[in-house]
Amino acid sequence: MTDDIEETNENPRDNNSRRDFLKLTGAIAGATLVAQALMPNTQAKRNESSGVSENGPKWGMSIDINKCIGCKYCTYACQAVNNLADDMAYCVVTTETMVNGTEYFLSRPCMHCDEAPCVHVCMVKATYKRDDGIVMMDYDLCVGCRYCQVACPYDARVFNWRKPIETSPRSPDFGLVEVPNRPRGVVEKCTFCVHRIDSGLERGMVPGVDALATPACVTACPTGARAFGDLRDPNSPVSKILEESNTILRLRENELSTSPSVYYVPPTDQVNNPFTES
Repeated sequence: MTDDIEETNENPRDNNSRRDFLKLTGAIAGATLVAQALMPNTQAKRNESSGVSENGPKWGMSIDINKCIGCKYCTYACQAVNNLADDMAYCVVTTETMVNGTEYFLSRPCMHCDEAPCVHVCMVKATYKRDDGIVMMDYDLCVGCRYCQVACPYDARVFNWRKPIETSPRSPDFGLVEVPNRPRGVVEKCTFCVHRIDSGLERGMVPGVDALATPACVTACPTGARAFGDLRDPNSPVSKILEESNTILRLRENELSTSPSVYYVPPTDQVNNPFTES
């Protein structure tokens, strides 16, 4: 389906040819058939295979805007671990402006929403949410329609236009490759480094406490701006941050009702509306 995708991460211009139209129509029709053929207990099987229970942990992250210095180490560590090229990023850092004109750095991974729009629109169930709150991708099922990418209000997904690279330019300085390459023509995203979480739990480690069981972006942060852990555990690092902070915000929470699992400690020098609404 993706053999003629241009070797660039830039969105190729559609030529509206009859051939491309027929290929797109065929892909959507085929994807719909696959979705209809999926068994209704697919989600239960996914959770079971990962050792995830609905009574188990719910993973979340906090990011302290006051501590973020915009170094992008979180982005680079993510690229190294997931073997991403420089023009592919699951976690991005942007410079934003508060309503009083003060600039700050905003680091944005996938929000892992409880009510994730990407999950709702995926017609082949390639995007799904585990019982521990992690929004995942099944790359074997993804047909590259990009509905999830359009639906995500946080712009937290990237489309893989190219063949996989051998080694990320951010490796080994920011980490070694830990995740198998994804095929060309699928949508990719942050997974909270689920491979670290699952393997760490199997070895008796505590995600958010033990580095090998904690997302790479958290362990790479030189200022400790990020915390991670079980939101259901009051003693986890992230729960302690949420308890101790006077104000906690989630991006576009009131506007979208997506219930993100990523929380922000806003800048302390802004009393009202710390984040711009743009």
